[in-house]
Amino acid sequence: MAPSTSDSRHTPLVEWPDGKTFAFSIFDDTDGGSLDRIAPVYDLLRSLGLRTTKSVWPLQHPDAPDWAGPSCEDTAYRAWLEQLQADGFEIGYHGPTCGDNTREDHVRALELFRELFGHHPATFANHAESADALYWGDARVSGLARLAYRLMTRFKNRGHFKGHVQGSHRFWGDLCRNSIDFVRNFVYADINTLKACPQMPYADPHRPFVRAWFASSDGGHADSFVRLLSTANQDRLERQHGACIVYTHFTKEFVTHGALRDDVTERLAQLSQRNGWFVPTVDILRHLEHQHGGVHPLTAAQRRRLEWHWLRDKVFLGST
Repeated sequence: MAPSTSDSRHTPLVEWPDGKTFAFSIFDDTDGGSLDRIAPVYDLLRSLGLRTTKSVWPLQHPDAPDWAGPSCEDTAYRAWLEQLQADGFEIGYHGPTCGDNTREDHVRALELFRELFGHHPATFANHAESADALYWGDARVSGLARLAYRLMTRFKNRGHFKGHVQGSHRFWGDLCRNSIDFVRNFVYADINTLKACPQMPYADPHRPFVRAWFASSDGGHADSFVRLLSTANQDRLERQHGACIVYTHFTKEFVTHGALRDDVTERLAQLSQRNGWFVPTVDILRHLEHQHGGVHPLTAAQRRRLEWHWLRDKVFLGST
C-alpha cells in the first residue's frame, strides 16, 4: 500500500515484500570489534528477528593498534562470523586492514573474503583513515561543495586518499567496480535514509569505479543510535513507508561492563514489534534496484542536493 500522509511526499513509492510497511537494516563498522564488545548486540538482534550487516577486515595489519580489534585471520572470530552468516546476517567489507593498504592487499583480502564467505562482498564502506579509501575526503563531493568541505576541514587530508587514483600503488578502483555491488557514501541525520537519498542505489558518472552508491542514517555510537531510533522517529519511518540503513559502530558503548545497554535493548525491541522488513543492507539495496528498474546515474542537480544535504547535516548535526 502506497503512503499517503503529507510528510511522506518526498519518499519514493516502494512496495516492500510480504506487505511490510517499511524496511530497516544496520551496517556495523568493524572498528574495534572484539567479540566481548559486539557479541551481545548480535545475540539480541538474532533473538528479535533482526538481520543486519557486519563489516570485516579480512587481513590483520602487522602494526594494528589495540583499538582495531580482530580480523578474519583470527580463528575464533572467523568461526563466529561464519555462524553469523549462517544465521542470515550479511558480512560486508571495510577494506583489507585497519591501516593504509596497497592494491595487492585488496587483491589478497577480496580473495580471502570469497574463500571464507563464498562470494565477493556485496557491500563496502571506507575506513575513514585509510589512505586507500575510495572517493574519500574532499573527493566525496564536487564543485562548490568540495570547496566548502575543504574549508570546513581546514584542508586536512587533501589529496591523501588514493583508492580511486590510477597510477597510485593504492589504486584498486577497478577491483571495486568488478567485485563489489554497493558502496556507502553519505550519512544523514534523518531516520528515513530513502527520503534523504531517494535515488539509492545510484551511479555517479564522476565516480566511475563504483557500480552503485548507497546512503545511510547516522547512529555512529550508542547515544546517537538511541536518539535515531526514538519512538517518534520509528513512527515517522513507518508512516512514510521508508527505508532506514543505520551506519553505526556496535563497539562504541553499546555494551558497558559486559552488558548491553537497556535503552538500546528497548529501542530495538520496540522496533521489532512493528511491521518492518528487517533484512541485511544488501537485500534492501537489491530490492530498491529492482523497484527502480536498475541503477541510474545521478543528474547534476541530484548530486548537488545530496552533497549539500550531507554537508548541512555534518555541520549542524554532526553526521559523519
